[in-house]
Amino acid sequence: MRVHLCAVGRLNRRSEERALLDDYVSRFGQTGRTLGWRFGTEVEVEDRKNGGTAAEAALLRAAIPDRSLTVCLDERGRVLSSPDFSEMMRTWADQGRSDVTFVIGGADGLDQSLRGQADFLLSFGKMVWPHKLVRVMMAEQLYRAASIIAGTPYHRG
Repeated sequence: MRVHLCAVGRLNRRSEERALLDDYVSRFGQTGRTLGWRFGTEVEVEDRKNGGTAAEAALLRAAIPDRSLTVCLDERGRVLSSPDFSEMMRTWADQGRSDVTFVIGGADGLDQSLRGQADFLLSFGKMVWPHKLVRVMMAEQLYRAASIIAGTPYHRG
């Protein structure tokens, strides 16, 4: 199963967020390989015409691989524990999903039409997080999910 990240906004190549994201993606790649999971792509989109969330949604839709299961990160989504999230990932892999795409909106969130088309809405809680940090947090949770399923000692909770 390939895992993709599609996000509004760009991370500076020399930022702390980029370093953390790259580290967790690398860890996910190493641990996930034993499970048949791998990191596919990271796509960053920007609406340079200031068309709002609707324009961002069009750019995000274009970046999602065909037939990918789409997970939108949204404060109104389901809150899962890390073990529950790892089981969901395992279920998607066991169902033969070849692609899972995690979609992260910008400062104004995701357009309602994109949220409505998602296969799953996931929340990191009722608080609103900066989209740059959400990308890092998502990558960490992907690595944690792979670690839980692989039985490595990373997750001790």
